[in-house]
Formats: sequence, structure tokens, C-alpha cells
Amino acid sequence: QVQLVESGGGLVQAGGSLRLSCAASGRSFNNYFMGWFRQAPGKQREFVSGISWSGGRIDYADSVKGRFTISRDNAKNTVYLQMNSLKFEDTAVYYCAAGQRFYDSWGQGTLVTVSS
Repeated sequence: QVQLVESGGGLVQAGGSLRLSCAASGRSFNNYFMGWFRQAPGKQREFVSGISWSGGRIDYADSVKGRFTISRDNAKNTVYLQMNSLKFEDTAVYYCAAGQRFYDSWGQGTLVTVSS
């Protein structure tokens, strides 16, 4: 069974930065995509960013392009999300996800609150 544990959320002022981490355990993650999703109050969960095993493919939602950067350390089975120039509308619970053909493992989420 795969376990994903997020950390790094918190309260930050608009324009500030946060770095989220997601540590994966329980099995080998060879060829696993890893990604970040978020869910704001009253809204559906949405894709934020994803990265392939090699790091050769990286995707971002249009809303975060140029502000967020995803990276991974396969030796540590960890994926990161560096979030800069945060906006009030980035406030959400951020979830880490992993999978080979589709995202089928999820973390419990970490809350990011951006004050305006």
C-alpha cells in the first residue's frame, strides 16, 4: 500500500512563498507520475502540477504557471511544490497524488491559507 504524506502548508501573506513536500512510502515508485492537486472551499478538486519519474515531463495548470515549480527527488521518494507570488485564490487544501497510468494514491492534504 502506498502512503503519501504532505507537509509545508500554513498561513502566508499574499505575495509570499511556501514549499510543500510529499513523502511517499510503501513501495517502489519507479515510473510513477507524482503530482499536486488542490481543493478550495466550495469548489471541486483541481489539478495543479505533475511530474514524470524522470522529470522529463512537467505540467502546470494555467493558473499557477510562472509562479509554482514542481520537482522531485527519487532517492528520497519525495516531490516538492515551490509556490511563489501566492495569491488569495491559491488558498486551498493541497493534495499529493501518485500513479503510473492515472493518479490512484492520494495523501491527506495540507492546508495553504493566503491572506490578502
